[in-house]
This record gives sequence, structure tokens and C-alpha cells, in this order.
Amino acid sequence: MVAHTHVYRKVVREIAKASITPRSARNKDIASNFRVLFAQSGQAGDAQSFQRDMQNVLTFLQSQREYKALLERYNPLIDLTAEERIEATARRVGLNMPKTPSRDM
Repeated sequence: MVAHTHVYRKVVREIAKASITPRSARNKDIASNFRVLFAQSGQAGDAQSFQRDMQNVLTFLQSQREYKALLERYNPLIDLTAEERIEATARRVGLNMPKTPSRDM
């Protein structure tokens, strides 16, 4: 049971690190489902298999967080709109995009 608690805390910490919303705004059902899953695993007979599965979940969550950080670091244009991406690319090579006239005129 102590090993389950240790893995549970690691999973909860990893979810907190990966979350972009504050703790109070997160979906409560996800946390309660994790608690139920870990509580039921203590009653089940195949604790070793559960432990291995939770380690895989933990590895996946850590890898996803690392992937997202690397993607933001090496591809800074990933979260821009198409127009902003074109302007940023033009600035990178020393050009400025022409100003488009507004339709109000």
C-alpha cells in the first residue's frame, strides 16, 4: 500500500505540472477517479501489474510535458495564427509585411 501511495502522489504531482488551469478550476472527477482507481488496486490481487501500469502512466505524463517544453522551445511559432506566423517568418529574414488596407474605407 505504501508503494501505491508513493506512485499516486507522483501521478498527482505530474498532472499538476502539466495542467494549465489553476487547481480550483480543474475537473474534480479526474482526481476522484484516480483516487478510486488506486483504492481499488489495494484490494485487487495483481498489485505488481497495477504498479507497472501506473509507472507507465507516470512515464507517459512526464514525456508529454517534456515534449511540450521542447516543442515550445524549438518551434516558437507553433501557437501563432497563420497570419502571425507569416509576419514572424518575414521578420526573421529581414522583411516587413505590407499593410493591408481596411475594408471600412
